[in-house]
Amino acid sequence: MHIRIRLSSQLRQTLIERLASAYANRQLRLVRRIQALLYIVDAKPVAEVAELLRLGEQTVREYVHSFLLRGAASLHYQRPSGRPPRLTPTQRKELTDWITAGPEAAGFTAGCWSTLMVQELILKRFGIEYHPHYICELLQNLGFSFQKARFVSDHLDPATRTEWLASTWPTILHQAQTQGALLLFGDEASFAQWGSLSYTWAPKGQQPTVKTSGIRRAYKVLGLIDYFSGQFFYRSQTERFNSETYAAFLTQVLSQTNQPIILIQDGARYHTSRAMRQFFAEHTDRLTVVQLPSYSPDFNPIEHLWHNVRQAATHLKYFAEFAALTEAVDNTLQCLTTAPRQILALMGRYGESLGTTA
Repeated sequence: MHIRIRLSSQLRQTLIERLASAYANRQLRLVRRIQALLYIVDAKPVAEVAELLRLGEQTVREYVHSFLLRGAASLHYQRPSGRPPRLTPTQRKELTDWITAGPEAAGFTAGCWSTLMVQELILKRFGIEYHPHYICELLQNLGFSFQKARFVSDHLDPATRTEWLASTWPTILHQAQTQGALLLFGDEASFAQWGSLSYTWAPKGQQPTVKTSGIRRAYKVLGLIDYFSGQFFYRSQTERFNSETYAAFLTQVLSQTNQPIILIQDGARYHTSRAMRQFFAEHTDRLTVVQLPSYSPDFNPIEHLWHNVRQAATHLKYFAEFAALTEAVDNTLQCLTTAPRQILALMGRYGESLGTTA
């Protein structure tokens, strides 16, 4: 069904201004109402408008009818008198399930929730419109917190990850315990001279700033942490990561220990190159290599260690000279070599997440 409406330029501008005001005041129902009218003005069919805005077709027709009778005066929702409606315990449980399932399961295109999306979900599912400020409080009461999202690769292989959790990891853990081996998780990290950013406090409306040299030079570190003892091995360098530097680092670690080593590594090219395969073959008497599932940094606890290093050494700091960066990183790394308990804390959380403990 098509409804034809022609507006004067002045009335159309009024609609656009009211739409901007509704957005600014977080009036979600009014936003959808005005959007529906503008779609109709642009000759979209009622059915298409209803689908775009997730409204009933009759609701769209009622919006148009009211607008034709009352004009801009129809663009208003009066707050009902009395106490605002509240979600029942059953509705709160249902809302928790929807949020936990993620916005895509609820018909949104984003991968994570925003306050306005939760506002729309509550309005759509329960017919209740809450102010976004209250929604933040509601979400906290339901057990949710405001967190920074992280990327997860769309190349993940769920079967391989499940196999790692159910079989590979328990087998590796038992083998290391039986052999009295070091169980080492390895990875590399780069620390840029321009520093790194994190959350901080600042006056409202004034985004905090940090000076930066803008120099695209980085200090590179190879690292290994032992699951059982919290021992930390590292090698810092300015050259690129490659098979030669990786082999030199592992040779250094082998010379510092006399235990068998089980090395858990990711699939970086210089980890699995022909040169490294030859290196591993030459050291099979002490060195066993296990590959993590592809695109699974969450299975490597040393990622948390790198985060701690950045937090201590480079977050919100200015490095006018490269030497200042290397000094800050080296000092932090050296402190970690004498803080096995801090690393064991990472391992404890890792073991809990996998259903095992050190």
